[in-house]
Amino acid sequence: MKLLLQRVLNAQVAVNKKVIGNINPGVLVFVGFEKNDTLEHIAPMVKKLLHYRFFSDENDKMNHNVQQANGDILIVSQFTLAANTKKGLRPSFSSASHPDTAKTLYEAFVTQTKQSGLKVETGKFGADMQVSLTNDGPVTFLLED
Repeated sequence: MKLLLQRVLNAQVAVNKKVIGNINPGVLVFVGFEKNDTLEHIAPMVKKLLHYRFFSDENDKMNHNVQQANGDILIVSQFTLAANTKKGLRPSFSSASHPDTAKTLYEAFVTQTKQSGLKVETGKFGADMQVSLTNDGPVTFLLED
């Protein structure tokens, strides 16, 4: 499982030109699943997302997590994170999770993240989405299980 975290001032996701998810300061999370990912991988990654310190404290140091910053979370599925780009000039998706499995994992990831009590919005799994954001910093991290 891979999470691409972007600290944002705002972000939104649209499907067919209709906004379906919208957040203010917080984190935009692109999540991709690989063949070996299981439901057991979800809780540790949600914990990492909720506790990863990349928000500024009173001294402008990255010491606060999204919960301490009272930030919003926008979760967007992105299977391209599972791409193998080591060879050639075209990505290979042979390591990506099967769509049915990935959907189950995505829904579990969203459900467990919502248990944080923070505002959590989502994209639509498997849809062609347009994502807009204002990256804060810019601050972007790739988390892998």
